[in-house]
Amino acid sequence: MIPFPAGWGGRREGAGRRRRPDSGVAHRSRETLSARNPVHVTLRVREGIPSLRSVRLVRELERSFRMACDQGRFRMVHYSLQSNHVHLIVEAKDAEALGRGMMSIASRLARAVNRVFSRKGRVLTDRYHARVLKTPREVRNALAYVLLNARRHAGRRAKQLGTLDPASSGRWFDGWGRKIGAARDAPAVARAHTWLVLKGWRRHGLIGQDEIPASP
Repeated sequence: MIPFPAGWGGRREGAGRRRRPDSGVAHRSRETLSARNPVHVTLRVREGIPSLRSVRLVRELERSFRMACDQGRFRMVHYSLQSNHVHLIVEAKDAEALGRGMMSIASRLARAVNRVFSRKGRVLTDRYHARVLKTPREVRNALAYVLLNARRHAGRRAKQLGTLDPASSGRWFDGWGRKIGAARDAPAVARAHTWLVLKGWRRHGLIGQDEIPASP
């Protein structure tokens, strides 16, 4: 779990309740980050925020992400929006670039939510979870988990979903096992630079659009 900088919803001395043994993902020290390793990031919104899968919000975030997905030292290469959380695959030069890039993405997400839903105040919970991906298998699992996350949450209703989740970057993904038509709109994600995301994960097979991913 990585804290946002001051003013971005990070921890304040004396704030919040004591952590319970069953209160979600445990705090842990920051993993060493190399530019060659992509990162799976999860952002969660506060209770009471309307679903992030609102069509208006999805469109607003696509416009915003297009302006911030490639920041040189930080790139957002895939995402999916779920009702109360967001999954991202990102690349960063180092831990500092990851922190700054996520601060930008989090800010855009929060402003879009407040604009679309005509509200004010904080949107995100205090911390985001980041997992460094180090092997082709880990990257393959993370890509499937992010792009097909809606199917995972749908359970028995997964078969009723369309082939691609419109609240994800799936339509710009070129690693599907079954060919899809070219997207008509410009990508809201950056082109990957790391070997693991570009080629390495393909050693374990292309991703089926009907897969229901397990936790990575």
